[in-house]
Amino acid sequence: MRQDVEMAKQKKGEKAAGGGLREQLRVPVGPVDLTTYDTRATPGFSGSKDDGKVALDDLGAEISDWQERLFAEGRKDGNRSVLVVLQGMDTSGKGGVIRHGAGLMDPQGLKITSFKAPTPAEKRRGFLWRIRQAVPGPGMIGIFDRSHYEDVLIARVRELVTPNVWNRRYDQINDFEAELAANGVTIIKCYLHITYEQQKSRLESRLDDPTKYWKYNPADVDERKLWPDYMEAYHAAIERCNTPHAPWYVIPSDRKWYRNWAVTTLLLETLKELNPQWPPADFDVEKEKQRLAAT
Repeated sequence: MRQDVEMAKQKKGEKAAGGGLREQLRVPVGPVDLTTYDTRATPGFSGSKDDGKVALDDLGAEISDWQERLFAEGRKDGNRSVLVVLQGMDTSGKGGVIRHGAGLMDPQGLKITSFKAPTPAEKRRGFLWRIRQAVPGPGMIGIFDRSHYEDVLIARVRELVTPNVWNRRYDQINDFEAELAANGVTIIKCYLHITYEQQKSRLESRLDDPTKYWKYNPADVDERKLWPDYMEAYHAAIERCNTPHAPWYVIPSDRKWYRNWAVTTLLLETLKELNPQWPPADFDVEKEKQRLAAT
């Protein structure tokens, strides 16, 4: 059965020719125009929806192996980790990526943080304080469901701080991310790109399905009225914080199956490039075999 699936995948030519997916989805440095990105496109993948779901499942064994290597390295004095930042408008699928992508990996090597509105105590400590507390330690893969970028997105759109304050934050974010990179944290920043129309469709589906009422937030309709302002804020955030050590990737997300496969593939490519190795034994293996055999 497995062989049949592999043959079918080869016939469909799912993987596109050329470089890795990171090359295809990475935002070039310079001016950003998100309207030029097709939210239904499937860069790097030419198969169907069903093929995409199979392909995602097929990543499981490989990404789990690389995750374990990174985790083992971190337990033996390694200092490297990976941070996946998920940003996008409501219904863009941050939770879906975590559920389907992170679900392929060992929970002990994951640190998932969902950022809500900061508490008064957190505000007093500065906008990056709570973010620092959630940075993944050595050997870990961290996933941020929203992030420090909320402080140049909703804070800007909703005028929670003055323009002078949020304007300074772009440089503060760049400095913070440069510090993380210098300390062994590889950052993957993903903007989950959907259209205004797609968001409406997904909100309608939540209202049509009693099992999805819990996902619906009436405030989302209020935020939809500010869509142009949010797009302006996202353009600025992506353009001003798109650096070599912390680049942005635009993930077409109207197709949920592609979104899940793409983010997981970006993570896999990153892990393979880091190439963590199994730590060597810090004891005499043969001696321990003899000791064990004697018990």
